[in-house]
Amino acid sequence: MSNDKEMSAPIMDGQDTVTGHIISTTIGGKNGEPKQTVSYMAERVVGTGSFGVVFQAKCLETGETVAIKKVLQDRRYKNRELQLMRTMDHPNVVSLKHCFFSTTSKDELFLNLVMEYVPESMYRVLKHYSNINQRMPLIYVKLYTYQIFRGLAYMHTVAGVCHRDLKPQNVLVDPLSHQVKICDFGSAKVLVKGEANISYICSRYYRAPELIFGATEYTSAIDIWSAGCVLAELLLGQPLFPGENAVDQLVEIIKVLGTPTREEIRCMNPNYTDFRFPQIKAHPWHKVFHKRMPPEAIDLASRLLQYSPSLRCTALEACGHAFFDELREPNARLPNGRQLPPLFNFKQELTGAHPELINRLLPDHMKRQMGMQFIHPTGT
Repeated sequence: MSNDKEMSAPIMDGQDTVTGHIISTTIGGKNGEPKQTVSYMAERVVGTGSFGVVFQAKCLETGETVAIKKVLQDRRYKNRELQLMRTMDHPNVVSLKHCFFSTTSKDELFLNLVMEYVPESMYRVLKHYSNINQRMPLIYVKLYTYQIFRGLAYMHTVAGVCHRDLKPQNVLVDPLSHQVKICDFGSAKVLVKGEANISYICSRYYRAPELIFGATEYTSAIDIWSAGCVLAELLLGQPLFPGENAVDQLVEIIKVLGTPTREEIRCMNPNYTDFRFPQIKAHPWHKVFHKRMPPEAIDLASRLLQYSPSLRCTALEACGHAFFDELREPNARLPNGRQLPPLFNFKQELTGAHPELINRLLPDHMKRQMGMQFIHPTGT
């Protein structure tokens, strides 16, 4: 990793962050590099939570706008979010610029994660469309969900990271380029096969059913379920499974998918023994969405929102789905006629993928650009 992401010495920070407050830190100083002072002026709070606060700040030396997530740091532990963010580098994952500690007069230690700033969240974009009583144009649904899956494909296969809290609030959107970045790795974890994890994770509307069933040995397929819920919400203009609590959440899912079979429950959580469920038939997917919904959109949603985690498609398979074919057209453009954001600058996420899938993921015009010769499977 580059040295600018290294920690610097703690800096006294006086009060908690407020607008107009300036935090200074030193970066560099490794391998004979000169030390530099970097100062950030807090401009406004953009998010608060149990974790701490995220604020928009300006770097006084460069004029660059950044987002700083400030979290209370337990001196006994390393910060997992920081460890994970340092390992990731992808166009659809928000990037860490550097980080530093600060202390308050009460000797509380804070970790400041300095990240690239992206002005909008998918949650706010959805709110905008719902306020004007319109559905999001299909090209944006395709563009946004494709980039979510590409970010997840990188996280799951290259970084080995499961996000565990994917929802519209944690997906950032650049309103000009329409580039999408997954953010907030406060719940993320590297899942190790055979190791138990907490099941009380992920925000309610986006929680995979195996989590509601109390599974502790789940996989990154929980992110795929969440992404399926996000896709459905962009298509519908409202959450697909708006449960009031965990039990109600399951009722909402059963209303659409029907009662899970014993086999499906076993796939979600082999230790679950309580089988008292009302027997409800699945609601056909095409009736969940409105009449004019393209069949590819419905097909993709149905492949993501399956009870059995192992039957959900992977993030990379989702990217290759026919629903996204329009994005692979050589003359695909944004509604304003501008270029689409880069969608095919794959990092290592294609490593180990099936050649046929790679062939689908790389449009012919890209292959020509890259000078790649792909063998077309016979019969295509």
